[in-house]
This record gives sequence, C-alpha cells and structure tokens, in this order.
Amino acid sequence: MTDENKGRQRSQRGSQKPFSMRCSYGGTLADMSAASMLTQQRIYDSKRLVLYISNCKDKKKSMKQTMLLCCKLYISESRNKAALDSIERAAKIDPETVTVNKFEDRAYNRARYTLVSYVAHDSTGCAIYSPLHQTVLAMAEAAFDAVNLELHSGAHPRLGVVDDIVFHPLARASLDEAAWLAKAVAADIGNRFQVPVYLYAAAHPTGKALDTIRRELGYYRPNIMGSQWAGWALPEILPEKPEEGPAQVSRARGIVMIGARPWVATYNVPVMSTDVSVTRRIAQMVSARGGGLPTVQTLGLVHGEDSTEIACMLLEPNQIGADRVQNRVEMLAAEEGLDVEKGYFTDFSPEMITERYMKLISADQD
Repeated sequence: MTDENKGRQRSQRGSQKPFSMRCSYGGTLADMSAASMLTQQRIYDSKRLVLYISNCKDKKKSMKQTMLLCCKLYISESRNKAALDSIERAAKIDPETVTVNKFEDRAYNRARYTLVSYVAHDSTGCAIYSPLHQTVLAMAEAAFDAVNLELHSGAHPRLGVVDDIVFHPLARASLDEAAWLAKAVAADIGNRFQVPVYLYAAAHPTGKALDTIRRELGYYRPNIMGSQWAGWALPEILPEKPEEGPAQVSRARGIVMIGARPWVATYNVPVMSTDVSVTRRIAQMVSARGGGLPTVQTLGLVHGEDSTEIACMLLEPNQIGADRVQNRVEMLAAEEGLDVEKGYFTDFSPEMITERYMKLISADQD
C-alpha cells in the first residue's frame, strides 16, 4: 500500500465523531464503530493486495508467453566434457532462462546453446531487463575459465572461445529489444572479461553484416592442413577497432561477435567426398555471394575422416528454404559425380523453440 493511501485511511478514521453512549461490553459505540471500520478496511486492503499480486503474476506470465528473446551462444569446444558441464551449470543460475536446445559437433569442436527468456519493460515501454543477460555472462565466464583457444583445434572456423552470441526476437518481442540486449551484453563482456567485442547486424550502428566483419578479420582462412583451425593465428593487434573491450587480443580467449537479427536457420548438407576443394566449389555456387541462391551463405568444410559438409545459413528461411538448398546441392554434386545425403537443421524452428520454452517453464512452475 502506498504512503498516500495509508495517509488517506488515517485521515478518514480520524475524522469520525465519537459517540458518548456506553456499549454493553464496556466500550463506547465509537470504539465499536472504529473497530468495525478498521476490520472492513483491512479486508478491503487485503483484497486489493491479492488483486495487485494477481495482476503482477498475470503480467509476468503474459511476458513469459509473448515478449520473448532467444539467444544462440556458440562455444569453441565440444570434446571437453568437464568444460561443457561447467558452462551448462552456469546456464542454470536463473530458472527464468531456459535452455531449449544444445547442438554439438566433435569434428568441428564446437557447441551451440539455444536459450530463451522474457524481456521486461518500464512504464514507457522501453526494455529494461531480461534474465538472459546474467545467464549469458555467467556462461561466458565459465567458458573463458574452462577453454583455452590456444589449445583448441577443429574443422570449423572460429575467432574466440565464445565465438558468437546472437539474439533473435520471438513471439511479440521486437528486433529493437534483441539489439538492446545484444549491446548490453557486449558492453559487459568487453569490460568484465577484457575481450574485444564486435557488434553486427541490428546491434551494429550501421547494421554491418557478420560475414563482412569475419572476412575482414580472417575468420574463413584455415591455418592447419588447409582445412583446420588451431590456436590463435592472427595478429594480436586488431586491424579494426572493436565496439567494446580492448583492441588487443588475449590469445587464450580470442574475440567475440555479438549481434541481433531476425531468425536465421542453419542447415547442413553432407557430401560423400573427402575432397574439400570440390565441396567448397559447390558451396560457393550455392551461395548468394557466388551467384547462387539469394540470402544463403555457405561454407564447405571437412566433417570427419570420410566426408565433407556444406554448412548453410538461411538468412530468410521463409523465402529461400532448406528444400531449395538441398536441391541445388544435389544438382551441383551430381555434376561432379558425387552423392549427397539428406541435410539436417542444427536447431528447431522459432515456433518449436517457443513451444518447448512454454512447456519447460510451465513444468518448472508446477
């Protein structure tokens, strides 16, 4: 109850005129009237308090159901179970952040966690809080403590222990809210852990694309056997100033990319060949950059001892989907005399992620 309401009630009770007639129990009618009014006021206040709490719970429940953000956090590690266990314990620090999926690939030595929580707003409608914020920081800290980039190797490019953090709006949340959280997390990671942080897409002041920044930093250039990435092989003084953190790189931690963008689907197509140069050529012809499918980005990578793979990012999956990518890869591979397996998504759809979040959060509440 506010001080104003308390004062109003004291004023109302103080304004009652007492009666002089004595009651049978020894008190005056004024005493009985005041006691009765106080009881009624307390009942009224209790009802208001219950209604207020109920409204708060309903509002929070509504936020949890509609104002949702998804974070995909990519860690350069999948072979060290102790390291992953430490990161996953950190993911549980706040029960209001739900890990809805995990994808790991030993050949790539890379793992991705898909996290979801709500975003809260102030009275003007500005985003001010999301449980995702502290959860992501805790996971980043655990990763930096458990993984040394200088000792890391894998068949997938990477620039840091925490290689990429991207926020997507879900349900009724907006891209602006995702960008707000991306920038807040970037500032804390850069300052707290002293790692360079580059913003991209909606989180970047001019909307700079992730692949553009990566290309400028040498992300796509393997440094071992023409198909592997190991340790830190780039200059310690960065050619481009990061948005957050120092301009000098810790070789053990590397750098972090943090962005916000509409939903992006990731779809990988296995190619039955050990010749990664052919797979890269096919990947190039499938991609928008190589004159292939619009809004599709690709990488041709070694995947295990007896196959390669085309890793695809579908920037507008509702326009150019997995079926078109699969058909294009199959057609180009056939021209090279190669077989292709059915591709696979590395994550659920936004609808499935939202549904899984609702089920998991409801189970926790029960």
